Amino acid sequence: MNPANLLQQVAFIKEIDKLKYIQRKTKLFNSDRLENDAEHSWHLAMMTIVLAEHSDKPIDVLKVVKMVLIHDIVEIDAGDTFIYDTTKNHTNTEEELLAAKRIFGLLPTAQAEEFIAVWEEFEAGETDEAKFAKAMDRFEPLLQNTSNNGGTWAEFDVPYQKVYDKKKAIKQGSESIWNYAENLINESVEKGILRKESE
Repeated sequence: MNPANLLQQVAFIKEIDKLKYIQRKTKLFNSDRLENDAEHSWHLAMMTIVLAEHSDKPIDVLKVVKMVLIHDIVEIDAGDTFIYDTTKNHTNTEEELLAAKRIFGLLPTAQAEEFIAVWEEFEAGETDEAKFAKAMDRFEPLLQNTSNNGGTWAEFDVPYQKVYDKKKAIKQGSESIWNYAENLINESVEKGILRKESE
């Protein structure tokens, strides 16, 4: 046990409290209140534990839980980028990497390196764990928007094809969850809460 480690770890724990102040565009289920990043990360962690059996490949559930709890911490510095933003690309930016190095760098070296590696693995989206983590990240806002009469889709006039293209990443982690999600998207068009452009 290293007393210096504890000081660094507590500093990190205090710093990540700021995640509770980062507002997302999506709202809580059946609600007018915006979700914050900490609530989003907690929900994804619970979804991972509950839905892990639907992963197409065997996954290390603890690793996925780490990914979803860690993935948005960079937004303390970089801010939340709306997935349907047309001006800023929703990909791993230099800004986010700097944020990862600063925030995770508050931890003892070994932990900092592990957290950065987990964050980078999530961003790359290539391992089975990252694919399932990304599936959870795309699935939760879909459930929120369908519970809120279209939610951000209606608010920002996001068309069906754009939603479909962003959400199909779910298929990489779970065919069965994707089938459920695809049905929800199509039902949303039928209900008139998601606009489908004429062919």
